[in-house]
Amino acid sequence: MAETKSTCCYCGVGCGVIIEHEAGQITGVRGDPDHPANFGRLCTKGSTLHLTAAPETLPLRALYPEFRAERNMPRRRISWDNALDHAADKFARVVEEHGSDAVAFYISGQLLTEDYYVFNKLAKGLIGTNNVDTNSRLCMSSAVAGYKATLGADAPPTCYEDLDTDCLFITGSNTAFAHPIVFRRIEDAKAANPDMKIIVADPRRTDTAEIADIYLPLLPGTDIALYNSMLHVMLWEDLLDEDYIREHTTGFAELKQLVREYSPETMAGVCGVPAADIIAAARLFAAKGKRTVSLWCQGLNQSAHGTHNNAALIHLHLATGKIGTQGNGPFSLTGQPNAMGGREVGGMATLLSAHRDLANPAHRAEVAKLWGIPDVPATPGLSAVELFKAVGEGKIKALWIACTNPAQSMPEIDKVVEAFDACEFVVVQEAYNNTDTTDLGDLILPAASWGEKEGTVTNSERRITRVRQAVPAPGEARPDWQIMVDFALRLGKALGKEALARQLFPYAKPEDVFNEHRETTRGRDLDITGISYAMLENEGPKQWPLHEGESTGKQRLYSDGIFATADGKARFLPTKHLGTVDTTDARFPLRLTTGRLRDQWHGMSRTGSVARLYAHEREAVIELNISDMARRSLKDGDLVTAANKRGKIVVQVRASESLRPGLAFMAMHWGRHFVDNGGANVLMPQTYDPTSKQPELKHTSIRVEKFDPKWRLVAMCRASPSTPPGANAADVMARLPRLQAWLPRFAHATLGLAGRDNAVIVLRAWMDAPMSAEDLADLDADIGLQANMALRLDDPGRGIQKRAMIESNTLTVVRLAGEVAASDWLEELMATGASTAEARKWLLAPLSRPPVAGKSRGRIVCNCFDVSENEILAEYKSGCDLKTLQDKRKCGTSCGSCVPELKRLAHAAAA
Repeated sequence: MAETKSTCCYCGVGCGVIIEHEAGQITGVRGDPDHPANFGRLCTKGSTLHLTAAPETLPLRALYPEFRAERNMPRRRISWDNALDHAADKFARVVEEHGSDAVAFYISGQLLTEDYYVFNKLAKGLIGTNNVDTNSRLCMSSAVAGYKATLGADAPPTCYEDLDTDCLFITGSNTAFAHPIVFRRIEDAKAANPDMKIIVADPRRTDTAEIADIYLPLLPGTDIALYNSMLHVMLWEDLLDEDYIREHTTGFAELKQLVREYSPETMAGVCGVPAADIIAAARLFAAKGKRTVSLWCQGLNQSAHGTHNNAALIHLHLATGKIGTQGNGPFSLTGQPNAMGGREVGGMATLLSAHRDLANPAHRAEVAKLWGIPDVPATPGLSAVELFKAVGEGKIKALWIACTNPAQSMPEIDKVVEAFDACEFVVVQEAYNNTDTTDLGDLILPAASWGEKEGTVTNSERRITRVRQAVPAPGEARPDWQIMVDFALRLGKALGKEALARQLFPYAKPEDVFNEHRETTRGRDLDITGISYAMLENEGPKQWPLHEGESTGKQRLYSDGIFATADGKARFLPTKHLGTVDTTDARFPLRLTTGRLRDQWHGMSRTGSVARLYAHEREAVIELNISDMARRSLKDGDLVTAANKRGKIVVQVRASESLRPGLAFMAMHWGRHFVDNGGANVLMPQTYDPTSKQPELKHTSIRVEKFDPKWRLVAMCRASPSTPPGANAADVMARLPRLQAWLPRFAHATLGLAGRDNAVIVLRAWMDAPMSAEDLADLDADIGLQANMALRLDDPGRGIQKRAMIESNTLTVVRLAGEVAASDWLEELMATGASTAEARKWLLAPLSRPPVAGKSRGRIVCNCFDVSENEILAEYKSGCDLKTLQDKRKCGTSCGSCVPELKRLAHAAAA
């Protein structure tokens, strides 16, 4: 066995990992104790990364180039040469006939910095279009714009060590779920310093809010009102640093006049937060002689006024002088593993290399000189929402999508999916074949993924880490940078620019790309001329800026009070409360917010292949306050339609104590490969911030009504115990795409996995009338049910037909049609692989509980040690406290992601 150090490929915390591998196969992963981002810790997602690279997941990978000449035809395997030649010819023809701006690239914060750089140079340098944008537009562009508007540059001024502070203000972030290892640091800091105060502002009382000394349950879209009201208190109570404001900032006088109207008493009604709590939060934030750090993420960014949300929060630091020193400063948490790296290379429609602005003629001239071309195009590129609107209008004739899933992640997703029909040619460069977007591609190019490629990434604290290859990519998959260099050379020839293409893309390895990128940063705010692959290899991750000749980068920025503006001073903006795009009314009386789950990530192409990551949340649900449930005569598990002027979705409903009346919540991960509709983004508006162009993906208004189809179906399958583990599990995973095709055939359906070591595929469906015998037979074939081996129960009069298949005393296939009461305990029986000897005669009975000794385990809370909610509650009720529970069951002692829930369950057991 060998070991290779690399990084986790999920969120922007940038955790170091050690990949264990043998004979070309990843076999394990653990946290890197030497990496300064995590010091060996990993969350539930990171600690299961090796399972996403297991042999059984190969049916979900894109392994070979595939092409279709017509949209109504299936794709067929072709060679790389044919694939890239065809792509080059098609793009060249579009450019020659319609101009450079008729093509576009939509890329990803999950690409490595080197990949990003090549994409950017290809579009802006060779083709001559600025139509290259990224899913970071949906994630961090408002933070970028907010930093630039106030501090002068897109540079988070803080670092993880600053979480050891006196006051922590977490706003617009469920850090416990979205950035679990950062939350572990917060818990450690609080434990080491019990006097540390934590303020959490969030419409939902999340796991993050459980740690708060002050919880501010603000209404969606009232962030600016809250921050301005806090600034009002600071003004009134003389809590500002007047010297800092005078010496290091401009524009405060206008803002000061504006916030006089934002008294806590007035804003309490706007924000839905008691005035006393606003005052208390302001006093803690601005306390003299104390340090304060603010943390935020999509709650601020995904807004039609996200830039001003960010600015209003940063104002609090500037007004109190709490920036640039240890334990002080604003700190945006990056959503993706390399959104920072993408921003560094200018991989967005509004940026150029090394934090240069596309709109700045001098910056364009600098990049043109660095690249050795006459000029960089001045015409602004299309940002994400603009780009897909242009696709739908037929203006973009050829579209290249890499490492992202816009057919699931964009707002008003049904419009986006329809837009693809108007595009002549769609290339999808992707590691996985199971995304909503790969379904729409004309040409699929298989890309190398985590553990299979080389390069660098930059995390939330500006720290650059080497990403190392541990194993070869499967099939014919290639690294992204290499695909694009090969394409660029072919495109250059097709455009009659062969010499220019060879000049622009001379790279033989990722390090060549990095070295060129490094040179573009010379003299810039993110200068990394002192960093090399050798330094990262020998000394470990480094923060920028790190100039040539230096050995360490800067932990904190602006310690000297000099900012990245023309006059060196930070700027206050006149930020006013604006509210949300959609407001509630009699037709749409509920506010819907979105967010992340603890154990899933983005569109689930990777995490969705790991059965145990469904254990905490098995399928899509919409959560409501119990009073809103009662008003609509709803109970947990009922189906509802959630609708607004953009569309509607059908989903199960569940009561939640985390929500105030009138507020709903739905996780953003579920797309058409896991549910029969496009998920929450069907309902979200495309309206975006005018500066950052980031859409308001966090909020809309909806109505919720009961939906009551009368007929149910549950179909489940797992691997046979008699087949070799890797082979039989791969056979089961190969059934997923076939079952995904069934989802739109039902009134509502969900598809997911269950179990731990034995993955069970679970299809749950609802219809108004029973399925035909022919359809049931087709479904049975797709789940591997062999009629001659199946137990049978038929009740035609009630539309009930049940089947169960047992192999070597293990239940491997179940299909319940018309009556599904036993589905949960049968799922558990399949997942554990327990003997069916005692339960055999009850398998098709309408029993909601197991017929033999033992209770259902219920939902898994601790994924690391497989400890369920029922088991935890039983331990608490037997007299255990949290410490005793952890000593006995180990839950919460590994990644720690479940600790907030363990504490909540302790309170529930004591009630």
